[in-house]
Amino acid sequence: MKLSIRRIGNSLGVILPKATLEGWGLGEGDTLELNDRGVQVAPRAGFSHVELDELKRSIAMAVIRDFSTQQIRAQILANLHRWKNQGMWVSAYDEWQELASGATDGALFAVMLGRDDAAVRLRQSMPFVGLLQPAQLKRMYDEATG
Repeated sequence: MKLSIRRIGNSLGVILPKATLEGWGLGEGDTLELNDRGVQVAPRAGFSHVELDELKRSIAMAVIRDFSTQQIRAQILANLHRWKNQGMWVSAYDEWQELASGATDGALFAVMLGRDDAAVRLRQSMPFVGLLQPAQLKRMYDEATG
C-alpha cells in the first residue's frame, strides 16, 4: 500500500488506515517505533489500551457472574470508604459511589460491562476489587497475555 506524505499542522506525516492499526493490535495511545529501517510496531511491555479494557471487562463479567448485586454494591462501597479514609480518592470514585448506592442494577452493570467512553473511563478505576480470588485473577491475566 502506498501512503502519501501530507502536511499535518506544521509537520509532514502519513495517516495509517485504522484497519491496518487494528490488524497490528494497536489503538489510540499505542506507539510505533521509527528507526533507519522504517516504521515498526514498538515492542510492548504490557497490554494495549484495548487489551487492558477487555481484561477489565472480563473481570467485571466474572464478578457479575459469581456474585449478587448486593455483594458487588457492598464491596464497591467498602473499598471506596477505605480508600477515602486513606486519602486515595479520584473523581471517578464519586461516580462509582453514586452507582453503588443509588443507581439501578442496569446502570451499574452498564458501566461494568459497557463499551462506551464513560464505561471505559470508569473501569480504569474499578472499585469492586477483592471479590475474585487471586488464583482466578492470575488465570485471567495469564489468558489475556497468551
